[in-house]
Amino acid sequence: MSVPGGVSAVRDEDEEPPDPPAGAVTGADRHRLSALGGLAALSLDAMASVAYGPEAIVVVLAAAGAHGLGFTLPVTLAIAALLGVLTLSYRQVIAAFPDGGGSYAVAKAHLGRRTALVSAASLVIDYVLNVAVSVTAGVAALTSAFPGLYGDRVWLCLVVLVLVTGVNLRGIAESARVFMIPTAVFVLSILTVIVVGLFRNAPVGVLATGHSSELASDASSVGVLLLLRAFASGCSALTGVEAIANAVPSFRRPGVKRAQRTEVALGGLLGVMLVGLALLIGRFHLQPVAGVTVLAQLTDASLGHGFGFYLVQFATMLLALAANTSFGGLPVLLRLLARDNHLPHVFALRADHQVYRHGVLALALASAVLLVGSGGDVNNLVPLFAIGVFVGFTICQVGMVRHWRANLVPGWHGKALLNGFGALLTASATVVETVTKFTEGAWIICLVLPLLVLLFSRVRRSYERIGRQLGLGDVPAPLTRRHSLVVVPVGALSRLTQEALSTAVSLGDEVVAVTVEACEPDAEECAAAEALRRDWELWNPQVPLVSVVSARRELTRPLVGYLQELAAAHAYDRVTVLIPEVEPAHWWQWPLHNQRGALISRAVRHGTTAAVCRLRLRLDA
Repeated sequence: MSVPGGVSAVRDEDEEPPDPPAGAVTGADRHRLSALGGLAALSLDAMASVAYGPEAIVVVLAAAGAHGLGFTLPVTLAIAALLGVLTLSYRQVIAAFPDGGGSYAVAKAHLGRRTALVSAASLVIDYVLNVAVSVTAGVAALTSAFPGLYGDRVWLCLVVLVLVTGVNLRGIAESARVFMIPTAVFVLSILTVIVVGLFRNAPVGVLATGHSSELASDASSVGVLLLLRAFASGCSALTGVEAIANAVPSFRRPGVKRAQRTEVALGGLLGVMLVGLALLIGRFHLQPVAGVTVLAQLTDASLGHGFGFYLVQFATMLLALAANTSFGGLPVLLRLLARDNHLPHVFALRADHQVYRHGVLALALASAVLLVGSGGDVNNLVPLFAIGVFVGFTICQVGMVRHWRANLVPGWHGKALLNGFGALLTASATVVETVTKFTEGAWIICLVLPLLVLLFSRVRRSYERIGRQLGLGDVPAPLTRRHSLVVVPVGALSRLTQEALSTAVSLGDEVVAVTVEACEPDAEECAAAEALRRDWELWNPQVPLVSVVSARRELTRPLVGYLQELAAAHAYDRVTVLIPEVEPAHWWQWPLHNQRGALISRAVRHGTTAAVCRLRLRLDA
């Protein structure tokens, strides 16, 4: 079957069957997203960027004093224009690549495997940074309202991360329902701040009481380099625009239409909020201060320091849940990489509620490392944020130009022109961000990105080597019957022994039970071994019992030595060790049982060529 873009592939279990009747929700769709649910689950990243995007612009322009802050609106308008181009472009990506994957899928189809891996690596970096930035920004809003918590911000960040991870392990649809109300409260709060602020006569030069200004006092000119730095910093507000295109399979059918509506709604809301806050910054002549966010100052100026102020700060803190965007998008991307053999196949496995659990846990672990390493400070992370995603933006736009040229659909010239213009803008933004932020930490991204590409390539080569050894894709040779022996380690007679031998006689041509005697043949300690031999003869299971003596009271080494002697004799084509074990009914009962089976299994695998089979007998509760 061919997928959009001319790439031949075999559909997996995520392929959508024909659309159900209007209004019907099938079993699988219950765990997928509606358009409104997609806005809550996959747009939180972009929504939350209004908490740190405008601040990133103001902090840079403050180096030029009050005159520099006057350029906040023009810089924001330039970013909003780029947002519009990206929104329309990713709307096209959703239609062209409904299997998801965003820029990775586009690059894989039209720009080659290596370019696709660069795009995937950039998205992985962006998703991990998004979690860290979103959580730290939300906690910063909390500490702005309650300064006494500032010293505990790292622990607060980790608590929020655990909360978001736990919710996403329940499924993306479940997370959308949980985050829908916080998202609505945040959006309505920001829009209220903007509307009230535009009509309220506020004092000129708003400054948080008790905090020092970070505005330069001796600057009077604004250079092009400063404006470019401000633009690069503000572009962090555009991260998350691609998340919907990456997760199209997470939407209910018709997934493409729902995802497109969600993308347009996201672009419109984000553009309105960014431009509105920029207007307020100029109207209130706001300047950055230490310890208080720009959004907190704008809220104070618009709504006063009362209930409205704390409501906005609380809503912004909840937008730390913007990390949910990454938890919705990255596991899907990791699934595609695993399907293409660039990551371990475990990332393609789904748990209940359509959750790619291993991708969720890997994202949580990587984000926790970043949170601890940054000290919970959002300003240490923002300089790293947007570079990776803009690399993906550029690759995606170039790939879409080639997509339209290859397919020649009606109106393809206009679509290719839009994507080409977007590629030019995002490529320029990538260069500007990398150059202006290189010494602020961008060099880390320049190092990590090629390392990830190398990792993906190495994993694929490993799978190719394994495939060659297994003969995957080749017609197997005719079946051959082999002379086999099944060895069953025995310590005592029990129901477990009976189950193991019954299984063994159905697996091999011959069966032998082996017991290790931890004593000399003539020592008194051999009483238990003698009793076992006597009981064995009385039982008479028609299976010989071989005793292996261990003078040092060891268990595994004598057994491995016995198996090595069998291999050296070449009497059997195949030797299998069947290890009987007890599986308790409850997890808390595991410490009550020894780990004899695990010890034997590890020793046999490392010391012999015998196959290992572990037979577990489950006990009743």
